[in-house]
This record gives sequence, C-alpha cells and structure tokens, in this order.
Amino acid sequence: MQTRSKFFDDMSKLMTNAMGVAQGAKDEADTAFKSMIDRWLADRDFVTREEFDAVRAMAQKAREENAALAARIAALEAGK
Repeated sequence: MQTRSKFFDDMSKLMTNAMGVAQGAKDEADTAFKSMIDRWLADRDFVTREEFDAVRAMAQKAREENAALAARIAALEAGK
C-alpha cells in the first residue's frame, strides 16, 4: 500500500510540474506572438486609436473655427 501511495504522489508531482512547464511555454508563446504582431503593425505605419482620436478632435475643432470665421467674414461683408 505504501508503494502505491508513493507512486501516485510522484505521478501527481510530475503532472503538476508538467502543467507548470506547459503554462510557462504558453505564456512565452503569447508574448512572442504579441511582439511579432506589434512589430508587424509598426512596420505598416498604422496609427493607434489614441492618435486617431486626437487627430479627429483637432479636425473637428478646425472645422468649428472655419465655420465661425466664415460667419464672421459674411457678417463683415454684409456690413460694407
């Protein structure tokens, strides 16, 4: 009985260690894949969402300023 329990304990430890190694390999593969995708995207000059939102906000502000200036010019021309 003692040897059987020892055998199962050893198998349990072996399987636990194997799962730890597999998890470590998965984490390493995930990191490598994400790094590869980041490099691929950087090589294509894609913009980040934050950059896109910032430029969109700047464009919206410029449109609003253009509309205000157009209205001001129209008012000045009407006053001549």
